[in-house]
Amino acid sequence: MDAYDEGSKARHLPDGPDGSLPEGPASAGSTPDSTPCADQESTDQESVGQESVPQHHDSQAPTAQAPGPQTPGPQAPTADPPVPVPTPTGIASLPLRSQIVAALALAVVAVVACVHLGMVFLHVAPSNTVTKQHGRAIDDWIYPEFEQNWKLFAPNPLQQNIDVQVRAQVRGADGGITETGWYDLSALDGAAIDGNLLPSHTQQNELRRAWDFYIGTHDNDNHPVGLRGDLSERYLRRIVVLRLDREGAGGKGGVVESVQVRSRTTNVPPPKWSEEQVSDTPVLRELPWWTVPEEDVTDARTEASAG
Repeated sequence: MDAYDEGSKARHLPDGPDGSLPEGPASAGSTPDSTPCADQESTDQESVGQESVPQHHDSQAPTAQAPGPQTPGPQAPTADPPVPVPTPTGIASLPLRSQIVAALALAVVAVVACVHLGMVFLHVAPSNTVTKQHGRAIDDWIYPEFEQNWKLFAPNPLQQNIDVQVRAQVRGADGGITETGWYDLSALDGAAIDGNLLPSHTQQNELRRAWDFYIGTHDNDNHPVGLRGDLSERYLRRIVVLRLDREGAGGKGGVVESVQVRSRTTNVPPPKWSEEQVSDTPVLRELPWWTVPEEDVTDARTEASAG
């Protein structure tokens, strides 16, 4: 009876101070029959724990990762976007026929530009074999429009004001002949240039170069010198007839029969600090009267109407 009670107490009283089973081998008060039961219960608990808690291998065990930017994984390759074809510009954008015409035009312009540069170079270059053999062709190309004037770089540059003036004899509609006064063509050009930011080449140089061309091919008695004397005379006459028609010198129904050109040369006064003394009296040079051919009058009216 005492043995049963002791065994009963051993079964129901807590084995440890906190009510848990003591660690290590079974206590002295336990019976041999209780050991298999405890082992079976612990085995059942371990099997249940193994089924409820999944086991992970070390290689597959989840690891805590520090927060940070996620590195994107490999993505599937994508096709490259189509490369846009550049749109042709300039001559390439024209049709084939237009491209051929434009190319030919550019080739002609390039050839003419090269020929002109070559002619100007030969004109200003010292005398050589080419200029001696082809001097006439070079002069015909240069004069009178492209003549080179080097007086600006001479030791004694131009120090005179030269005004080109003209008057005309006009046949009126009634058949009578009247003589106009002097038209100062240089003063008219100067008034057109004054205040003009982009004056034309003709306003600046046409009349002046025509007069220089004339006096360079004539002596002081107005006789032509060389083969270009007649050319310079016709060139100057056409210019003054055109200018007279532009100014309406003939009047309504009038026809210019003849013209006379003269120059009025005045020395530029020297500065105050200079001791040079020059005359301030104008010097006049009058040319003979020139009969105006019918083709000059027609050309002058045609150019005036076109302008």
